[in-house]
Amino acid sequence: MTITPGIKNEKQLIVTEELTAAHIGSGLARVFATPMMISLMESTCSEGMTPYLEEGQSTVGTHIDVAHSAATPVGMKVRCESELVEIDRRRLVFEVRVYDEVELIGNGRHERFIIDSAKFQAKVDGKSSVIK
Repeated sequence: MTITPGIKNEKQLIVTEELTAAHIGSGLARVFATPMMISLMESTCSEGMTPYLEEGQSTVGTHIDVAHSAATPVGMKVRCESELVEIDRRRLVFEVRVYDEVELIGNGRHERFIIDSAKFQAKVDGKSSVIK
């Protein structure tokens, strides 16, 4: 398949106690944590690209610029939408939006790079030899 701007993906989850700021330590409130929203954004983009990649390829996140504009309580459904808006060789740029059942709660841009999984892992594993 060809990678072209306009590729979209959507992912949903229910906010559980484990996804709250109070639980993960990013704050004291029992609301959907910003780091968990960012994780949802990244996974939505990543999973949306999987059908378009060649065997042995994957993507890694390299930059994210988002706003978390509204709080979401435990038990509420959250939905993330991603759209590929720019391609520069192996660099992919996505617009991301996250909604709860009431309103837009977060949005921004996320960049990922297409990698050869084996080469990437070998390079990362090579870093371990520096500390041995």
